[in-house]
Amino acid sequence: LADFRTAGCKGLVLAGTNGEGPSLSAVEKRDLIRAAVPIFPDFAVISGIATPSLEEAIWLSQQSHKAGAVAGLVMPPAYFREASRNGIIRWFEKLMDATDLPILIYNFPQRTGITLTPDTMSALAKHPRMLGLKDSSGEESNLTGYSQALEGQGKRLFVGNETLLWKALDAGWTGTISGAANVLPTWLAKVMEDYLAGERESASVKFQLALKGIEALRGVPQPGLNKAILHRRRILPHPSLRLPLEEPDVRLADEIFVKLTGLLV
Repeated sequence: LADFRTAGCKGLVLAGTNGEGPSLSAVEKRDLIRAAVPIFPDFAVISGIATPSLEEAIWLSQQSHKAGAVAGLVMPPAYFREASRNGIIRWFEKLMDATDLPILIYNFPQRTGITLTPDTMSALAKHPRMLGLKDSSGEESNLTGYSQALEGQGKRLFVGNETLLWKALDAGWTGTISGAANVLPTWLAKVMEDYLAGERESASVKFQLALKGIEALRGVPQPGLNKAILHRRRILPHPSLRLPLEEPDVRLADEIFVKLTGLLV
């Protein structure tokens, strides 16, 4: 984590979708937060929460708040794809009623099978503990849709598909909660730094360079590739994954690692 802090990152999500969060128990997720917060007090530590169980989501958000997390990144209850819009809204409201932890609502329909529309986000934004959202749908229309739905409410908007980062910033979004930043933290952090400083030309050049690496990473299922590359960089001691996931083909991982070499220096 020291490398990511030096690179310019402002925080991290523990037990997120790149951290195999759905494969971890609630107790393991709590213990990750407990371990990380004292070590990195200057980082914004966010708790990844992905469970269809409302009671488990409430418990983990409460425990994460006690441990010092600044927010929870919460997916909708993914198993129940037939749930109504009203049911999904009530699920999130019940969660936010029961915790003091600010909540970032996570739209990732490719994984959950549930699409959180701008209209749904607008309804959820009425709750005082709704901090904002992360959108990993890759739908460019959400950049304006969510911005308009949450306009003037002081919410934070993070894009998960980094290929849309530049357009998201132009649409007034806060930044990115990024899986690619596990491998390319410096480039993404510098894009943000230059853009917010008004140095658009410098930010654009860095983004176009980073985009090549982002597209290479996104072409292979995650989190296996990220872990394989971090292992090759001796940041992770082992690239192992929890079942049912398996490590990517070694030749493919090596091929992409070579493609990224210039960006990793």
